[in-house]
Amino acid sequence: MSVLVFLDQADGHIKKSSFEAANYAAKIAEQLGTVAEAVVLGSVSDDLAATGNYGIKKVHTVSDASLNKMDAQVYTKVIAQVVEATGADVLVFSNNTTGKAIAPRLSVKLKAGLVSGAVALPDTRNGFTVKKTVFSGKAFATISINTGKKIVALNPNSFNVTTGAGTAEVVAFAATIDAAKVEVVSVNKVVGEVPLSEAEIVVSGGRGLKGPENWGLVTDLAKLLGAATACSRPVADIHWRPHHEHVGQTGLAIAPNLYIAIGISGAIQHLAGVNRSKTIVVINKDPEAPFFKAADYGIVGDAFEVMPKIIDAVKKIKGA
Repeated sequence: MSVLVFLDQADGHIKKSSFEAANYAAKIAEQLGTVAEAVVLGSVSDDLAATGNYGIKKVHTVSDASLNKMDAQVYTKVIAQVVEATGADVLVFSNNTTGKAIAPRLSVKLKAGLVSGAVALPDTRNGFTVKKTVFSGKAFATISINTGKKIVALNPNSFNVTTGAGTAEVVAFAATIDAAKVEVVSVNKVVGEVPLSEAEIVVSGGRGLKGPENWGLVTDLAKLLGAATACSRPVADIHWRPHHEHVGQTGLAIAPNLYIAIGISGAIQHLAGVNRSKTIVVINKDPEAPFFKAADYGIVGDAFEVMPKIIDAVKKIKGA
């Protein structure tokens, strides 16, 4: 028996959420009295041996260049081969875009029970039960997995990572790789910005900013804080901001340590995408805005008066 975690990578670098999943897998392995191993697909430039600091004992690499572009069908078949070779009984993914595409496919292929959106270590004292979020993060459920093989997808930024000293053994895995059925003709990436899914801090704006010409209030603060920028759905729909910045139920779900919402009323659809944030700060001139009910800190005031003062204060603190 062993625990296997999938390390998601982009442009040769392991994603932050995968390090969280790796430590989570290592803690599960401790509970089960076994070891945690990892699998990574594609060309990676990071020092994979350093994943030992997160509790990983061995990393299986499939470095074929064809795997640099994620294809859920191809990835599923390759990971299944690693599962069979290692005899892993528990698989761990980050519940990000990649994990959501692969984990359900593996669940079917391996006849494994799946819990997605996990927020805590499983209870293994009497079976295998996992706590997860339900109803867009408004409640929790505890799910028991009774199958021989089990898959858990951990919500990003929901598990406190603890690191130590260790070195993982890195070994090449000879996998049979099928040709992708979908051909990727081109990839257009946003460059020079902090990826929303990996951001520790997010500064977001809504229709209260009245127009794209006022977005400097968001971007200026974001640059000072090293933060990503985001927006509400109406802002993306009227093309004030690009759609990849849209966070909410129908956009990207994020869980930063700090989420600053400027001129966003906080409709339930928006809250569904940001309510896992560790700290929420709301700036809105409407004291009845629903967002204040979910906020840890709130400022009732006109963003055009409040934001310049906040930006100046941050500049002074940072000596900018």
